[in-house]
Amino acid sequence: MERRVVVTGMGTVNPLGKRVEEFWSNIQKGVSGIGPLTKFDCSEYPARIAGEIRDFDPTDLLDRKEIRSVADFTTYALYSAVQAMEMAKLAKGGEGGYDPDRMGVYLGNGIGGFEVVEQNMEKLFEKGPRAVAPLTIPKLIANEAAGNIAIKYGITGPCHTTVTACASGTDAIGAAFHAVRHGIVDAAITGGTEGAITRLAVAGFCRIHALSTGYNDTPQTACRPFDRSRDGFILGEGAGILILEELESALARNAPIYGEILGYGMTNDAYHLTAPDPEGKGAAKAMLKAIEESKIDYRSIDYINAHGTSTTANDIMETKAIKLAFKEHAYSLKVSSTKSMTSHLVGAAGAVEAIVCLLALRDQYYPCTLNLNDADGECDLDYVPNVGRSGTMRYALSESLGFGGHNGALVIGKFDR
Repeated sequence: MERRVVVTGMGTVNPLGKRVEEFWSNIQKGVSGIGPLTKFDCSEYPARIAGEIRDFDPTDLLDRKEIRSVADFTTYALYSAVQAMEMAKLAKGGEGGYDPDRMGVYLGNGIGGFEVVEQNMEKLFEKGPRAVAPLTIPKLIANEAAGNIAIKYGITGPCHTTVTACASGTDAIGAAFHAVRHGIVDAAITGGTEGAITRLAVAGFCRIHALSTGYNDTPQTACRPFDRSRDGFILGEGAGILILEELESALARNAPIYGEILGYGMTNDAYHLTAPDPEGKGAAKAMLKAIEESKIDYRSIDYINAHGTSTTANDIMETKAIKLAFKEHAYSLKVSSTKSMTSHLVGAAGAVEAIVCLLALRDQYYPCTLNLNDADGECDLDYVPNVGRSGTMRYALSESLGFGGHNGALVIGKFDR
């Protein structure tokens, strides 16, 4: 029996905010969270801007010992998970509690604790192996964010980490959705996290010419998805966490319900290690699979939160994919890339963008694509340029694409009992 899966809690920390409503307010205002890169001396780098989380003090939700024992990506995930659990009014055991055996953690991550790798490689080269910190491995490996969430909340059900590059957050939510839908668990903490604004990561992305280098002096204008003058993505950091629950149990405990996950699709291009299939066939299939599982007509989708990286290859390909999947309805859709404001959060991107879709459905508001002033001739859809719009919305689709050819899509609906 397939069960309905609803969202009862959300949490985020990202370049636009340390709480969900602060983040959403800045999305509605069209604020850019992109600025000069300050985490290290980047004067010799061709890309010198990033989406950093500024003035962040995690001790307002986490204790200092907890923070010291984890890498940045885990801190962001824990900080967001606390918000989401509080919003969902979930506690371990007792009234409003959960059965720890019937709850899971499904988290996406792209890179892990890169800053821990760099710090301890320096110690190794300079002082030898005994200088390497004892917690190096537990801090850096990608599954530690999910593991720390499970430990914090005593969750003894499935605990799984998805690593599919920039599709990781979306794919993790998809895995959690299927687990709740098919009765493997009754509830799940899910989403994505990333903390990889480091010397090595930025240098590596620069070496494959993936990052924007032409707007270092005007960072807030640098991310310009679908615009003719785009020149690459902007690396960001943060986390997005959702609480998914089986509908009947959520209703039984009078939980708040912010929306419903209806379908998930996942494919691979099998085309190239870093470049997408230029015809967008894999991305289109992922969207269609998600729509098929949702059991709605493709013409019912009102809004697409696009992957929209601001790279030459992605934006043209994604436009083609939307046309392949939606045919004539593509020109009736509202499509936007909120990466134009948040930057690209890699493994956290899909989760934060799923939160955008949930809030867009709640408030009946189409977020804009910032810095879209001169649309590429091959990008001819309604990308909601520069200013968001109010309007009727019942179903949204969030799409994520990653290195390795990974494509993931979620259909999210306004909750209707």
